[in-house]
Amino acid sequence: MKIGFLGGSFDPVHFGHLIAAQDVYEQYHFDRLFLVPAAQAPLKAQDMQSVTEDRLAMLRAACEWDHRLEIADYELNKGGVSYTIDSVRHFQQQFPQDELFWIIGGDQLPLLHKWKDINKLAAMVEFIFLERPGHPSKPHTDIPGLRLHRCDGHLIEISSSELRQRVRHGRSLNYFCPQKVIAYIESKKLYRQ
Repeated sequence: MKIGFLGGSFDPVHFGHLIAAQDVYEQYHFDRLFLVPAAQAPLKAQDMQSVTEDRLAMLRAACEWDHRLEIADYELNKGGVSYTIDSVRHFQQQFPQDELFWIIGGDQLPLLHKWKDINKLAAMVEFIFLERPGHPSKPHTDIPGLRLHRCDGHLIEISSSELRQRVRHGRSLNYFCPQKVIAYIESKKLYRQ
């Protein structure tokens, strides 16, 4: 099987995440695609503002109806800093016979050489990068064995930090997030100061 993994803080999950997941699923003909919420991203230490349970609940609300998307809560259950190398080792044990792909935003390409054990990681998994508006992708080709593929999709410039700011300023999240996610944010009063 071909299995893709799309990691992120998903704080909150939005249509940019979901459209990217659909684009990569269709372009690469995946058999399975997992969304992998990070406990704490090593290069974005201040990125998470919601507790684990809230981010997981929003992710479930956003995609529970879509049979193509699954949620892997390994990093959340493990806790601490989420290093991709640890997650890939876990998923390799879970899917030893399958072809694994790690999906990243194009904005992560210039940082890829900073990832923990990137040389080992490059040997274990193939990478797919999604172009993001305003973030021209310049891959680090000096990473030995890096197998890098591009996904051409629907480029939507939405960031979770922008959405949190919209909530703080009392502005609507309509057309940015699924309605169930918006209802969850409102019911839990997330992202208010």
